[in-house]
Amino acid sequence: MSLPVLEARAQGAQITGAGASFPNPIYQKWAEAAREATGLQLNYQSVGSGAGINQIRNRTVDFGATDAPLNQQQLTEGNLLQFPTVMGSVVPIINVPGIENEQLKLTGEVLADIFLGRITRWNDPRIAELNAGVTLPGLAIAPVYRADGSGTTFVFTSYLAAASANWRSGPGAATSVRWPVGNGARGNEGVAGGVRNTRGGIGYVENAYASRNNLVTTQLKNKAGHFVKPTMEAFIAAASNADWSVPGFAANIIDQGGDASWPIVAPTFILLPTNPANAARNANVRKFFDWAYANGDAMARELEYIPLPEATKTAVRAAWRTQFGA
Repeated sequence: MSLPVLEARAQGAQITGAGASFPNPIYQKWAEAAREATGLQLNYQSVGSGAGINQIRNRTVDFGATDAPLNQQQLTEGNLLQFPTVMGSVVPIINVPGIENEQLKLTGEVLADIFLGRITRWNDPRIAELNAGVTLPGLAIAPVYRADGSGTTFVFTSYLAAASANWRSGPGAATSVRWPVGNGARGNEGVAGGVRNTRGGIGYVENAYASRNNLVTTQLKNKAGHFVKPTMEAFIAAASNADWSVPGFAANIIDQGGDASWPIVAPTFILLPTNPANAARNANVRKFFDWAYANGDAMARELEYIPLPEATKTAVRAAWRTQFGA
């Protein structure tokens, strides 16, 4: 008599998700640990935020994942509940001979003009002016961008739009934009590989990809006018400015104030159906992320993600109870 019960439990322990590559390293880490602790088995596909949104709208997975938050109308129309999991940081990565990690200084305006094709060589006077004493080669700049619909692109272009009027009135901020110059690659993994394999390359990735692959990152000038390195301390300083009271928990942490703040920090989100076809699997998604909230902060910090404040986790759990009753 117990066999059907055991089979049902085994089936209920399988959950599937798809979307953002930005949080993929921590979701894989959590999945491995949660499998041993809870028996839940997560199959997460790092396919980009755009694809993740499409998959959850079509209900081909149990949850979607996106770095570009949906607005309240989109959530209502899609019968979706949105909640954050962690915060992460986007960093510029470069491949310039003779330039060491965290040595080169850039501003948001210069970075925007590089991706607009207005600055085309590494020894351009505008870059040289920011980097007195650094020998810059006359090497062509080779931008690499995300070819797929990407929350990382949304975060990065939101920063460029905040920093540069030319970018704001041109490509703008979105999960997919019309890039004036450069070559596309799929996923954070593809951009990291593209820059690593291209002399003169520059791209943007979630910080975990830069750290794990020993890629060369840059300093950026923040809103307070200070050049800051992409360190955990700078990420946490920026994250402390988050306002989680907005609808869908869609806190905007781009280019916030503070002397020590890194300017490109953002939350990443889960999209969960409010009308699930399988209530048990939906409950297991919540069980997984509840476990991650309680047990996953140290793992997140190891990968240089910023855990959510406890008050925000409590608010998310309250939203689950309001929507699902448990």
